Amino acid sequence: MKKFEVYKNIRKRAVIFGLAISLFALMMVSILASLLIIIFSFSFAIIIGVLIWNAALYVALTRINNNPQLFQIAKAFPRIISNKKNSGFNYEQD
Repeated sequence: MKKFEVYKNIRKRAVIFGLAISLFALMMVSILASLLIIIFSFSFAIIIGVLIWNAALYVALTRINNNPQLFQIAKAFPRIISNKKNSGFNYEQD
């Protein structure tokens, strides 16, 4: 009989329109701001510029979502968490 593991971290992998939740929220904020700009502007060039901006932002965010190593400079957590002084010696075998 198969045993299935409960997957508790489903929100970490949630995707809307190919974007993670936080990136999707950023995209929605940009769209709302651009709608305000379109409503209060009377220039056709600004409307076209806003549409190009939203398209470019969507492409950039999908690339960031597909390749998250672009912005990760250092590891989030150290290998070992300890209160002992670090002597610099590594006793583990490779």
